[in-house]
Amino acid sequence: MSGDKRRAWADTTPLLDQKHRSSISPIYNTNRISYAAGGLLEMAYATAPPARSRSVFLGVDVGTGSARAGLFDESGKLLGSASSPIQIWKEGDCIEQSSTDIWHAICAAVDSACSLANVDGEEVKGVGFAATCSLVAVDADGSPVSVSWNGDSRRNIIVWMDHRAVKQAEKINSRNSPVLQYCGGAVSPEMQPPKLLWVKENLQESWSMVFRWMDLSDWLSYRATGDDTRSLCTTVCKWTYLGHAHMQQMNEKGFRDMEACGWDDEFWEEIGLGDLIDGHHAKIGRSVAFPGHPLGSGLTPAAAKELGLVPGTPVGTSLIDAHAGGVGVMESVPESVSEAKENEEEAICHRMVLVCGTSTCHMAVSRNKLFIPGVWGPFWSAMVPKFWLTEGGQSATGALLDYIIENHVASRSLANRAASRHVSLFELLNGTLESMIHERNSPFVAALTEDIHVLPDFHGNRSPIADPKSKGIICGMTLDSSEKQLALLYLATVQGIAYGTRHIVEHCNAHGHKIDTLLACGGLAKNPLFLQQHADIIGCPIILPRENESVLLGAAILGAVAAKRYSSLIEAMKAMNAAGQVCMTVGFYLLTYLYLVYITRDKEAKICQLILCFFSLIFVPGGKPVWRFLPIIN
Repeated sequence: MSGDKRRAWADTTPLLDQKHRSSISPIYNTNRISYAAGGLLEMAYATAPPARSRSVFLGVDVGTGSARAGLFDESGKLLGSASSPIQIWKEGDCIEQSSTDIWHAICAAVDSACSLANVDGEEVKGVGFAATCSLVAVDADGSPVSVSWNGDSRRNIIVWMDHRAVKQAEKINSRNSPVLQYCGGAVSPEMQPPKLLWVKENLQESWSMVFRWMDLSDWLSYRATGDDTRSLCTTVCKWTYLGHAHMQQMNEKGFRDMEACGWDDEFWEEIGLGDLIDGHHAKIGRSVAFPGHPLGSGLTPAAAKELGLVPGTPVGTSLIDAHAGGVGVMESVPESVSEAKENEEEAICHRMVLVCGTSTCHMAVSRNKLFIPGVWGPFWSAMVPKFWLTEGGQSATGALLDYIIENHVASRSLANRAASRHVSLFELLNGTLESMIHERNSPFVAALTEDIHVLPDFHGNRSPIADPKSKGIICGMTLDSSEKQLALLYLATVQGIAYGTRHIVEHCNAHGHKIDTLLACGGLAKNPLFLQQHADIIGCPIILPRENESVLLGAAILGAVAAKRYSSLIEAMKAMNAAGQVCMTVGFYLLTYLYLVYITRDKEAKICQLILCFFSLIFVPGGKPVWRFLPIIN
C-alpha cells in the first residue's frame, strides 16, 4: 500500500483539525455515516426540543481514538452525544497519548453534546467517567511526566494496547506471586505493573519525577474533583489490588471511600517496585471506592467552568470503559428472558457481555470466585458490587479488521466508493458478500470462506491462551487481489474473531460459569454480519441494548448513583438498562422455516418465506432480513 492509505487512528497528528474536533449526534430519527476532513462523522438528528426542569446525567468515555460525551435521562434514554478525536503516537510496540489533549477533547465533546441536545449545565445532576485502562504519569503539580523515549512531556500516557513491557511481564510472572491467581495466573503486558517496571528500568528521570501513577479513568475523576481516591475497578483489574479485602466493609453504611488495604506489599517488593509502597502507597492509591461512590465535593470550580457545568455537581468513582459497557448493558434483557429465571441474582450470572470495539472484552459475573486459567479475574466488586467478575478478552478485533482491510490492495478503491455512496466500508463489504452468495450459489454466507481461514492472534492472545507473543495466521491466500477477495478475507477474519469468543465462552463454562445469554455493545455490535457470525458460531442468540452507546450509559449511571438518584449501582442498572433487538442464530430461522412448511404443507412455501422475512426484520440488527444468508431451498 502507498503511504497515503486510510488509517484507523493517527500516529503523530490529531485525526481532525481543531475546527473539526467535534462529531455530534443528538437523539435521532436516522443515522448516516459520512467522510469529512479525513475522519468518520456519525450524525443523527433531533426529533423535538427537550423539556426543561429535568434530571440529566452525563457520561464521558475516552476510547483509543476519541473522547465522547453522552447525556441521558433518568430512564437511560440517550438525549444526545458528541465525540472529539484524540491524538495518539505509535512507534513500534510503544503507543502513547497526552492527558492534556484528552481533557481538552472531553471539554469539547461535553460542550457540543449539551448544545446539540439543548441541555443546560444546571440540568446535569451527576457525572461519570470511563476510559481505557491506560497508564497516566503526573508530577506533584499534576503536570504531565513523559513516558516516551524521546522525552516529549506531552506524551505522559502509556496506552492500554502498548506492548513494550512483554519482558517485564515475563519477569513478574516468573515470581509466581499469590496475587497472580486473581488475574488468570499471569499478568499481561497490558496491565500496569509491567509498564511501571519498564519505566523504572528505562526512564529513570521520569520515574523519579512522577508523583502519581493513575489509571486513565481515575485521572479523569481526579482532574474533575481533585480527589485522588481510586476505583476498585481499575485497581483490582489492572494493578493486582485484592478488592476482596473489603468484603466486610461492603456491609457498612455511609462510607464514601476506604483506606487501601488490598495492596500486597510483598508482591511489589519482590518485582523491584518496593518504592511504590512508600507513603501508604501514595503514588498508586491510598484510598479506594466502589464504582459510583461520590468523590470529594463534586466538580471543582475550575473543572466545572471548563466543562460548562455547575461546581459541586456529583462525580462518581470511575470504571474502565469495557466495564462501563457491562454496567450499561448487563440488565438489558427482554422481560421474557428475565422472567424465565425467578432468582434475579442467579439470572445475571448466566449472562456475558461482549464489549466490541478496538478490542473485545468478555464480562461475566458470579456469586462465587472462579479461578479460570488464562482468563483475568476473579475480581471482587470490580464491575457489579458483591459479585466476582471474570474478564476474558481479545486484544485486537476492530483494530484487526481495520488492519486487514487497510493493508489490502483493493482498500483504496473500496474506501473511495464507500465515501461516494455515504456508507461505511463494512456496509459495502457486507453487500458484496450477499451478492457473492447468489453468484456462487453458496448454501449460506459462512460457506464462502471454505478455503480461507484466519487465526486472529495478530496482537497476541489475551484469553484463554494468555500468550502476548502469539501470532496471527491467514491460510488460503491466492494471487487474487480483487474487492471480492477482500470481502472473503474480511468475512474469514470476523469468523476467526467469533471462534475466539466461542473458545472463551466454552472455557469459562468448563470452569464453573453457566453462560447461556450473550449481550453485545460497542462499535462492532452495529455490524449485522459481525453479530450474525458470532450468534451462529457460538450457537447463542445475542441481545442488543436499546441504546447504542452502552459505555456512555454505564458512565452516566455512575453519575446517577453519585447524585443519589438511585440507592445502588444495581438499582440504577435495572432502571436505566433496556433491551433492544435480538440477533437469533441462523438455525432459529431455518427451524422456523421448516416448521412453517410443515404446518402449511405448501410445497412452494411462499407464505413461509414472507413470515420468515418478517421475523428477520424483527430480530436482525439494522432491520436487514437474513433470508439471503439462509440455505437456498429450491
